[in-house]
Amino acid sequence: MQQAQFANSFPSIKDVAPASMTELRPALFARYGALSELRHDYPLVLVDEGQGATLLRPLSRIIDDILKAAAAPGAGGEAMRQQVLKLEARIRRTVNAGRSGRLSALWRTAAAEMVKESGEAPFGPLDSNLDAARRHLDLDGDVIGCNAETPARVVTHAWKARQDAKARRFRKRVESLILRLSDILKSDHMKSHEAHGPEALASAMGRDVDGSIDFDALSGVLERARPEDRLPEARVKRIRHALEALRCQPFFGPGRASQSCPKRPEPYNYTFTSVSDALNAHRARLPNVLEFTKAMTVAELEVENKYRPELHDPVFARFDESDLTAEQMDLLPSALICLRDGVTGSAEIARAYEALACGLPITVLIQVDDLLGPTAPEPPRNSFGAGTTRLASMAMGLNNAFVLQAASAHLFRMCRALRRGMEYDGPALFCIYSGATPSVRGVAPYVLSAAATEARVFPNFTYDPAAGADLASRFDLSVNPQCEADWPEHVLDYEDREGQGCQEKIAFSFADFAICDARYQRFCHAVPQDGWTPAMMPTAEHLAEPDDGNAIESSYVLGIDPENRLFRVVVDAKIVEAALRCNDAWRRLLELAGVNNSHALRLLAAERKAREAAERKAGAEPEPARVPEPKPAAVETPPAATEVVGENAGDGLPWIETARCTTCNECTQVNSAMFRYNENMQAYIADPDAGTYRQLVEAAEGCQVSIIHPGQPRNPDEPNLAELIERAAPFA
Repeated sequence: MQQAQFANSFPSIKDVAPASMTELRPALFARYGALSELRHDYPLVLVDEGQGATLLRPLSRIIDDILKAAAAPGAGGEAMRQQVLKLEARIRRTVNAGRSGRLSALWRTAAAEMVKESGEAPFGPLDSNLDAARRHLDLDGDVIGCNAETPARVVTHAWKARQDAKARRFRKRVESLILRLSDILKSDHMKSHEAHGPEALASAMGRDVDGSIDFDALSGVLERARPEDRLPEARVKRIRHALEALRCQPFFGPGRASQSCPKRPEPYNYTFTSVSDALNAHRARLPNVLEFTKAMTVAELEVENKYRPELHDPVFARFDESDLTAEQMDLLPSALICLRDGVTGSAEIARAYEALACGLPITVLIQVDDLLGPTAPEPPRNSFGAGTTRLASMAMGLNNAFVLQAASAHLFRMCRALRRGMEYDGPALFCIYSGATPSVRGVAPYVLSAAATEARVFPNFTYDPAAGADLASRFDLSVNPQCEADWPEHVLDYEDREGQGCQEKIAFSFADFAICDARYQRFCHAVPQDGWTPAMMPTAEHLAEPDDGNAIESSYVLGIDPENRLFRVVVDAKIVEAALRCNDAWRRLLELAGVNNSHALRLLAAERKAREAAERKAGAEPEPARVPEPKPAAVETPPAATEVVGENAGDGLPWIETARCTTCNECTQVNSAMFRYNENMQAYIADPDAGTYRQLVEAAEGCQVSIIHPGQPRNPDEPNLAELIERAAPFA
């Protein structure tokens, strides 16, 4: 959960049992108490097509860009900054309350309300500042929150943007052919008797009132002078047939040159909620696809005067779907199939894999609302149960489909991958967890979806067959917190009974995620502090050492109740076993990403043994095993050492202009181990090796005052370094 800001209040430990298990939450959720007041990736703006290269833009980043352009630096622009940030907060609360609308409309409404509440007259200082800021709003689009409708809205928006681009390319190509074919027929018509008759000449030149022009005589002169090389009747018929097919195509709406078709059907609908309906529509439309494709191919040959009847007539006589090329199919719209686990029948979801395997031009969204499934072994009829977390992983085995899995909370961070998937010239699957789980009450979908990724229950990844020939190029797992760890670790700050501040590093595991679900809370119970014993072990440690002799009942996670009181929540064998399966699935994904690959480790071990055997055979004493020196414990850099203005800029190390920090929490929400606050609540880099270069770059991009400088990558093997270095360049 990297994107929402941390709350400032700490949970206090009280020696009291909670009112009920259904009110317990993971302890780290204390940081997200008032989500509507925190700046994060939502509300999200679905940017209108043609307003920049991005499909999605968080409202907070739009506001930051506006303030950089509109507000004067220093104290002179502080009033405008505060007013615009209040307007942003008002829009955020409006969207979180369930209202939606376009950004421009929500801005005007919020500005009018603020002016009215302030008591100022229109065009006063507040109104003028908000209007001056609004003039720097250079994009627009629908504003959405993170809820049960978010996955479908985002994917549909990206799909429509792709179809609009296709439509422009389609119309440009088709209309050019229509105009050129029309010119060929017009030129041929000008050689006909009808074109040189008295009536045609009078119509073309206009009736003269005094009768000074003898159109009959003029027609006779032109008739004797006209050439005789008319087009063959077969070619004229062929061109007219192609023209009608191009003008009356049902795939996209008509353009300027293709509106003169009295038989034009309504354009096809390409959005479906059933795979069966999509496949039936594909089969029903296939004759029209073949007819249009033949007509377009004929038209292209005719305008270049390259059509040879003796060669091409037999080819087009037996033209069928096997002759369709990828380029021809890519010119036409692709179908969007929106499925929802728990609503769509599981048989339909299974059919989606059949359609993807066939390579049909389809984009499939599978929205997942429930990751854990019911506690009974058999899944419900309209669900894969706990198997929904493996839907995208299964699709990677098809090899020909683009696959993206993401939580709703991370859709903006995966926007580039979303666009790549839409532009992929083959089938694509998008599997997205909404966070709107009915059995989890009192947790915002944004927080729950981010927690699913944090707990490795629903990792973010992409599989792009067009990215390269090997798995290292195709598979990307980098958009996950602390990738190389089994479970991400965070520092929990809290107060003990005496009011003393305490810190504890805890891992966020599958068990933390499971205790949110009302169905699984019967497999755990809360223990107040007076019931804690030395035999208790954190679940993450218990999973790492399952045979340490402790009873499974001693495995616990930290939880809080609605009053932010801290408890140990003991989980039983069912949750522990599910956590082990989750951890195993995560490790298999890590292997696909090249991290701790078992094949590579086995080869290294074999090579080491072979080398030692060769040394023994040669009579040489084998080199003693080199024991790596223990890595010194990470020492937190004193704040004073990092509060610099520029001396670190030349050595490649990341650094922060600490003195300018505004305590916005944008960096600590990315990685609380890498970024810390000093005693003045200003940020510094505590440990540059506690995270990835991607996190440094994303923190720099999210910083409101641009004081984070990522420096150079510390791990040369980190994925996508070229792209990250380019993104880091403005913050050097």
